[in-house]
Amino acid sequence: MLSDQRHLFAVPSDVAYFNSAYFGPRLRSVTDAGRAAIDLTGAPWTVQASVFFDPVEQLRSTVGALFGDDSEGIALVSSVSYGIAVAAANLTIGKGRTVVILAEQFPSNVYAWRAKIEREGGDIVTVPRSTNGWTEAILDAIDSNTAVVSIPHCHWTDGTLVDLERVGVAARGVGAALVVDASQSFAAVPLDVKSVQPDFVVSVGYKWQLGYYGLGYLWVAEQHRGGVPLEEGWATRKNADDFTALVDYVDQYEPGARRFDVGERSNFVGVAMSNAATRQIAEWGVANVAETLGSTTSDIVRRVAELGWFAVPDDQRSGHLIGIRHPNGLPDGFADRLASAGVSLSVRGDSVRIAPYLHTTDDDIERLIQVLR
Repeated sequence: MLSDQRHLFAVPSDVAYFNSAYFGPRLRSVTDAGRAAIDLTGAPWTVQASVFFDPVEQLRSTVGALFGDDSEGIALVSSVSYGIAVAAANLTIGKGRTVVILAEQFPSNVYAWRAKIEREGGDIVTVPRSTNGWTEAILDAIDSNTAVVSIPHCHWTDGTLVDLERVGVAARGVGAALVVDASQSFAAVPLDVKSVQPDFVVSVGYKWQLGYYGLGYLWVAEQHRGGVPLEEGWATRKNADDFTALVDYVDQYEPGARRFDVGERSNFVGVAMSNAATRQIAEWGVANVAETLGSTTSDIVRRVAELGWFAVPDDQRSGHLIGIRHPNGLPDGFADRLASAGVSLSVRGDSVRIAPYLHTTDDDIERLIQVLR
């Protein structure tokens, strides 16, 4: 368990911020890193060639450590939709084959598959919500026609969890690829790619990852690292750091998943901010973050249950992100009550989504409870 970390975050004392699934709270160190990078690029005569490469590789290394010490599998991307597009471009579906997704899945993990099926054939299989949880429903949907299972680690609306290891076993059993959108879990919940054995995992960098909006992470399994990138960038080529030889065109890519890096990956401000964020997360330890947030959400679930609100059963929900519902729906004037109390959270469908982080205090929780009464 981690102690109170509120002092590290730029969250005013009069704000109870439970919206980390929307934007992660801003670390002061991340703001400082961004400002320093702005100052650097404001003096371009000081920007050396190494600035295009060294911070990128530092970020690749720290993100790779969070994926299980596999920095060679990391590509820097601009968004989840970019990462899913990479996966779709390097996997085969075809007529008679299917892509399995979840009902109400975030659209960034839907549209690329719809477009690919429109071009090449195949069908989407949408798994409905089940009282038994997502995992059993997904397993029931996987069959000999399944080509790809493209799902989140937990559902973005209410944090309901998917057992990726079991799904991975089932997918491999029918020769299907597993693609994971980990945006609502990466860096807040341990993800062991060695156990799950996915083909691709993509995440944004600005939610639980605490970094920059516009810079995300794609992990690529070793068997796909020789695949086709979406772009043919210059910085991903061998010896690209020699600016005197850039017109000595080279077809060979840098090793690992670097070929999949988005153009202008050096994004000086974004990389600096994300480096600061991932260093802090590494210092805390993802397991410690998960344990601390799990204690916080368990306390919230217990207290709101006394008021008639309910969450999914403990064995179906993630520890960091919860959705609560009330049999009578949302109280009248709920949005106004939130605003007047200084409580920030999101409503997704009929679910009140509560996403605390390490800045969350007992006073924040008390203010939340008062709004829910």
